Amino acid sequence: MYHQMNIHAVTVSFPSPSISGVEDALQVSHLSPIKTTDPKYGTTSSSHDCRSSSLQDVHISERLMEDFLELAKDNTEKDLETCGVLGAFLDSGTFYVTTLIIPKQESSSNSCLAKNEEEVFAIQHEHSLFPVGWIHTHPSQSCFMSSIDLHTQYSYQVMVPEAFAIVMAPTDTSRNHGIFRLSDPGGMDILRDCAETGFHLHKDPADGIPVYQQCTNVYKNSNLRFEIFDLR
Repeated sequence: MYHQMNIHAVTVSFPSPSISGVEDALQVSHLSPIKTTDPKYGTTSSSHDCRSSSLQDVHISERLMEDFLELAKDNTEKDLETCGVLGAFLDSGTFYVTTLIIPKQESSSNSCLAKNEEEVFAIQHEHSLFPVGWIHTHPSQSCFMSSIDLHTQYSYQVMVPEAFAIVMAPTDTSRNHGIFRLSDPGGMDILRDCAETGFHLHKDPADGIPVYQQCTNVYKNSNLRFEIFDLR
């Protein structure tokens, strides 16, 4: 069971006030791997999943995902996407996601564009955070990665190999969230060489592995404290 998240105003170095939420840590740590039974994204037992000996493990609080969905509720009810940036610190070979930053943004029913990204960078710099991923909603769509999502994911993963994307799809009754990354090298090579914009198709990698896959190096950790900065 999670403790209730406390919301309070914090002072930051740029004009817009932010909201910070800190989740109280539990007494005993609990880890659970992210699993999927959909062969389209690979399975935790697949020899072709995205887990690699070269990737560090990543821990994230499931409560952070739930709180993000709650903060996105107004947009979701209007069929507008919401996006956020995930920041983590690295300790003893493991990334711990401790910060969710929701930037100013422009949204539609199938896209979300972050604005004033220098505000995000300021928080990451101040807290010495790695940009290990991002989270966004599909308010009326199923849980998958669109072509635009894949290009966004490439921009994160090319900087931090462990970077991942969380898709929250509250209306998808079969799969309401997913944690994905581009396959490497197949998916990364395709996105690196793709100059198209907007919604478009990507060819399948030559090695037969999907362009993107479910992450198996990401664990839900119920013992993590985290902060939420809502800059909107």
